[in-house]
Amino acid sequence: MKDRFVGSSVLILFTLLLLFVVWPIFSTFKLSLYSEGAFSFTHYLSIFEKPWLRRSFFNSILLGTLSATISCGIGFLFAFLVARTRVQGKGALKFLATLPIISPPFMLSLSVILMFGKNGYITNFFGLENFSIYGLPGLVLVQCISLFPLAYLTILGILQGIDGAIEDAALDLGASRFRTFLDITFPLCLPGIFSAWLLVFVTSLADFATPMLLSGKFDVLSVQAYLQFTGSGNLPLGAALSNLLLIPCVGAYLLQKYYVQKKAVVTVSGKPQRTGRELTSKPVRFFLGLVAGSICVFILILYGTVLAGAFTKSWGLDYSLSLENFTYIWKVGGQTIIDTLMLSAIATPIAGALGLLIAFLVVRKRFFGRKFLDTLAIFPFALPGTAVGIGYVLAFNEAPLLLTGTAFIIILAFVFRNMPVAIESAKASLMQIDPAIEEAATNLGATTQRVFWEITLPMIKPAIFTGLAYVFVHCMTAVSAVIFIVSANWKHMTVLTLAQTEMLRFSAAAVLCLILIVLVLAAFGLIRLLLGRNLLAKEIIE
Repeated sequence: MKDRFVGSSVLILFTLLLLFVVWPIFSTFKLSLYSEGAFSFTHYLSIFEKPWLRRSFFNSILLGTLSATISCGIGFLFAFLVARTRVQGKGALKFLATLPIISPPFMLSLSVILMFGKNGYITNFFGLENFSIYGLPGLVLVQCISLFPLAYLTILGILQGIDGAIEDAALDLGASRFRTFLDITFPLCLPGIFSAWLLVFVTSLADFATPMLLSGKFDVLSVQAYLQFTGSGNLPLGAALSNLLLIPCVGAYLLQKYYVQKKAVVTVSGKPQRTGRELTSKPVRFFLGLVAGSICVFILILYGTVLAGAFTKSWGLDYSLSLENFTYIWKVGGQTIIDTLMLSAIATPIAGALGLLIAFLVVRKRFFGRKFLDTLAIFPFALPGTAVGIGYVLAFNEAPLLLTGTAFIIILAFVFRNMPVAIESAKASLMQIDPAIEEAATNLGATTQRVFWEITLPMIKPAIFTGLAYVFVHCMTAVSAVIFIVSANWKHMTVLTLAQTEMLRFSAAAVLCLILIVLVLAAFGLIRLLLGRNLLAKEIIE
């Protein structure tokens, strides 16, 4: 490799990825494959021998399937209305369809509990004594609302990439609008829909916060792995459960990444594209708008409930307005808020810098192992947070890398867990820039470093800040991995929120959710002010 910068960068990156991505996962497999000091599949066999553990596996698959299917239906509805109709209020649809992305992962769960829990407002108001939101119905409800934005953004990109002239040609040949939709629009969207389905399915399986609060007697793998690892102290079984969760998550992600995307149909030519004619009649458009509007209203109610809960003295007991919970949270969680901001602020630029370097090398350079580096760097995106958390505890709990209980283990988990967001954002921007611009500078004698700093970096600055904003959000709202690695010295707001909810201090938990949202929106507002652009870009989840 002639370029020393490229050679040394690739060597350092491979070392870091092997140490902080591969080694933690290897540690979980190593622990789960040994029983009484001998190699054994005992822990994996026990999962399928014990009915309650076997049920957790199939429950997770069922939950993921239902959530992915319904979420894709809602996502397609919103994407179709935005991209292919002239429905009123598109701005509101776009905003509310992406709002759950920047919320804490359990905020909607808390809101549902405040409304439909045992002491929920609606439960008490209507006297629903035998009603329970806990279990599969509540999980599907919350996951669909929180995950449909992923499907929406994925499918929206597909719909916007279809040249309207194709649909116009079918209409001109006498096809009805419904037939055009069935025979042209929908089939062209199928690769994107399937890709979105797999993405939501993986995210649903990996979800820890929602089942932790709402699963009730409906056991799922992510929660069982946590309970076995921390509650029962059965570390090998907890590791085995997290690895079992790893298999469908990684399999679905790789299928989406390397197979489904190849099945996409090219409909974009070099000619200017135009939006096709309206594909819906007024009655149909009104009905679709009504359904989407109802979902938007429900989302607003969920957020409004958390806002009301934050200013309520004791939700379910005393609904009088009060600021006592803000005082209480600052007393018990003031340092936690500071720790969360500090850890996220440190991890974000590191993840952004590494992600930018990897994207630059993968897109612009040719070297041995390029595709493997790309796959390995993106791999953490497919890992369930439970597996990451358990892996870091096992891998860095002894010398020479004794990091347990320190801030370093949390920062490293943030960096390598969220680095794929920065990578994908930078890659998408780099692919839009003609390499001839950089080649011209190289031909004039500029080094790789100078080309990168003076030419490439200024052109992709918006994408860099977009990636940084989302890395910061993910660090601030992380729960499934961080719950294993926080300590008495270094805490996180999401773990404190979960603890307050389990203590039935719902109003205090609502205050923490509100503070998190304000901090996240402030970060987005700052970046948007600097760049003057919409940060909710679809490329970060593709």
